[in-house]
Amino acid sequence: MESTEDSTAPATGLDANLTLGQEAMSSLDKTITAARDHHFSTQYKEGFWVEELESNATITSEFVFLIHFLGIEDRYRDKREKIRNFLLHIQRDHGGWDLFYGGPPDISCTIEAYIALKMLGVSPHEPAMEKARKVIAELGGVNSARVFTKIFLAMLGQSSWDDIPAMPVEVILLPNWFYFNVYEMSSWSRGTVVPLTMVYAHQPVWPLSEEHSVQELFTPTDRDLSIKSQKPGFNWPNAFLFIDKTLKTLGKPGWKPLRKTAMKKALRWTLDHQEPEGDFAGIQPAMFNSILALHLEGYSLDDPILTKAFEAVDRFLIEQDDRLSMQACVSPLWDTAIAANALLDSGVPEDHPSVAQACDWMLTKQVTRRGDWRFKNPGTPAGGWAFEFFNDGYPDCDDTAEILMALDRCKVQDEKHKRREMDRALTWLFSMQSANGGWAAFDRDNDHALFNEIPFADHGAMLDPPTVDVTGRILWMLGRIGHATDAPRVRRAIDFIYSEQEYDGCWWGRWGVNYIYGTWLVLTGLHAIGEDMTQPRIRKAVEWIKSHQNEDGGWGETCDSYLDPKLRGQGHSTCSQSAWALMALIETGEAESDTAAKGVQYLIEQQLEDGSWYEDYFTGTGFPGHFYIRYHMYRQFFPLMALSRYRTALRSG
Repeated sequence: MESTEDSTAPATGLDANLTLGQEAMSSLDKTITAARDHHFSTQYKEGFWVEELESNATITSEFVFLIHFLGIEDRYRDKREKIRNFLLHIQRDHGGWDLFYGGPPDISCTIEAYIALKMLGVSPHEPAMEKARKVIAELGGVNSARVFTKIFLAMLGQSSWDDIPAMPVEVILLPNWFYFNVYEMSSWSRGTVVPLTMVYAHQPVWPLSEEHSVQELFTPTDRDLSIKSQKPGFNWPNAFLFIDKTLKTLGKPGWKPLRKTAMKKALRWTLDHQEPEGDFAGIQPAMFNSILALHLEGYSLDDPILTKAFEAVDRFLIEQDDRLSMQACVSPLWDTAIAANALLDSGVPEDHPSVAQACDWMLTKQVTRRGDWRFKNPGTPAGGWAFEFFNDGYPDCDDTAEILMALDRCKVQDEKHKRREMDRALTWLFSMQSANGGWAAFDRDNDHALFNEIPFADHGAMLDPPTVDVTGRILWMLGRIGHATDAPRVRRAIDFIYSEQEYDGCWWGRWGVNYIYGTWLVLTGLHAIGEDMTQPRIRKAVEWIKSHQNEDGGWGETCDSYLDPKLRGQGHSTCSQSAWALMALIETGEAESDTAAKGVQYLIEQQLEDGSWYEDYFTGTGFPGHFYIRYHMYRQFFPLMALSRYRTALRSG
């Protein structure tokens, strides 16, 4: 596509040792133009952008389990070798599989990948399998795996359902005013747990053949896989273990007076939460558990409901050369909104056909029906946007804010329609603000902390509480579109953000890795909304950003900073995290600093010949400490956005 870039630019006033001068500014212009043209080349004909959402080996391994459970291996016979190739390709030199690139081996990822490979015909005597078994033993064996891995082992006939924490389907009957009810769970947990309780009620076993059995993974200490007390005395974890044992005891007799009613309601709930296109909650765990639950309840595989469900599953598969993997989710609305904003930052006109087409496409995807959020937010019309192609039940506050920024900045053919849809989305977004002033991703006031103490919730992600990164983005959006920046809701949001600041000046990031991400979005939001960026607490955050720049001029942070906060702001430089840090500096008046100039030079030097950038490291977060994401577009649109804003700041300075 023809470039519209004006490559002329004035000389800058940077420090003499790091001046960008006319020649260097020309280099910056060329970098931005190349990146922008690369963006244009990757847009789909429908108007959206989307690239791979990469996670860990469990997602693909569990696809192998699913087709075994349903007896449909033949349907995917031509895919099996490619899945095997993929799993072997991502096995690390240490012999295991990790949660993120460069991370330590993860016990659950390694166990599930090992099982899947053996089911795909890899001999246990292969060096890759021998190395994996060694890692599993070193990490504590099967007993150390997460609950969901143990559930798969039970379904594969390798262990007992008696070892699995109780998940009574009767939880669906608990009233909404009760502390523990399904609408106090996070949206992703709700969509996964409700059908999983139906599976638990059936406790199915689809045993592996003797050839594919993985009994070699078990040691004598692994024969009892039940959850054990970690701390003596009276505490919530032990109280829940007592409740778990009680529920199991009560569940053993044949007489279960509420079971039929609960199963009927859970089935209705699951069916009601299927999208017309077949998806369930837009995520792999909800989709797999819903398919299994429906099949166990008597739905045949050729039933239109399950046929649609498998169409959705197939859309999550990615085939590249001789490898095939499965995504945990897809991110077209997220990718499209940020790509459009990055292009607009780069100087693309507001009526540019590519941007206008992207915005028209996003307008067609606005949520028009009320989802689960309505139970804690009654009386509000539907609005907002989801993350995925098809997930109207769970619009996302973060996506909605990013999309609103893009829509406000672009011109489409029907401006009146656009403004009506924006107003509807804003009404919904305002109604989702939590009592503490912040916004979460999908729910309001989703903060009943005891949910994370339930025995089967060992991933620690049963809740969706307000976070500063989502709140910062919403403030950024409100400031950018000039919408009621002096409203009481804005002050409450600012107060929430300040209450969450860390002792050293940074902010924790929930949905991106980690303190660099959180600090960038907070500073951007506070600047956009009109906060004084010279106040001490802001300057402290700026100094934190500056002090964590790497020698090469970039910034990076390991996913392990979620487990060890002492690692905050530390890690190999990445293009996406460097862009976040650079944008934080720009928003706080540091565009002409030596630190910013070094960051710009790092991004320029990292650009590839085709105008793109590359990074191996994971900079997106699913569940802190448990699940991380490598968004393949992060390394593209964030550097373009940062460099473009840097150029704008210098020109306006």
